[in-house]
Amino acid sequence: MTETAEPSTTQAGRGVRLPRTARRAQLLAAAQDVFVANGYHAAAMDEIAERAGVSKPVLYQHFPGKLELYLAVLETHVDELIARVRDALESTTDNKQRVQAAVGVFYDFVDREGQAYRMVFESDLRGEPAVAEAVQRATSDSVDAITDTITADAGLDADRARLLAVGLVGLSQVTARAWLDGERKVSKEEAVALISNLAWKGIGGGFPLQHP
Repeated sequence: MTETAEPSTTQAGRGVRLPRTARRAQLLAAAQDVFVANGYHAAAMDEIAERAGVSKPVLYQHFPGKLELYLAVLETHVDELIARVRDALESTTDNKQRVQAAVGVFYDFVDREGQAYRMVFESDLRGEPAVAEAVQRATSDSVDAITDTITADAGLDADRARLLAVGLVGLSQVTARAWLDGERKVSKEEAVALISNLAWKGIGGGFPLQHP
């Protein structure tokens, strides 16, 4: 199915037509910049449209309101974080390496340009049910993926495996943000190694692999 192209409204790109998916990506990128810089409440659709180089009617063709736009940006990053956690767990059958890869996902996420992690971990709109649900999903789906791996490989029941998974995700999130706030005084590679070694000594030492 061929996408309908939309004309560009920027002065430099006047007459250029973008496929709908490309236009949507452009709008999401502009919205992320504004939401991260200003927070949800202070962000204005006028500013987002201007940053994207489109008219407000074009912006509203894609997103009926500011909340829908915010949720679209947020869901994009939540989905990406969860996919990266799952990919990390599937990248190897060595559980020590799995722990390091999973921890590394959270450090990479907070270290990305654009500070998208602030929308996921520090949203100023958590009182909105749809936002709270999306933010919670970033943690709960990551925990679910790790729980499944621990249950299969460590011989623990789901409740105990889930507590360990919550601990690993919480440790990764909190230390990654503390590392970033501390201006990366420790290299990312060393920080990931320190935290994954701490986690592995608890998980690997107390719950050895049951199915080598």
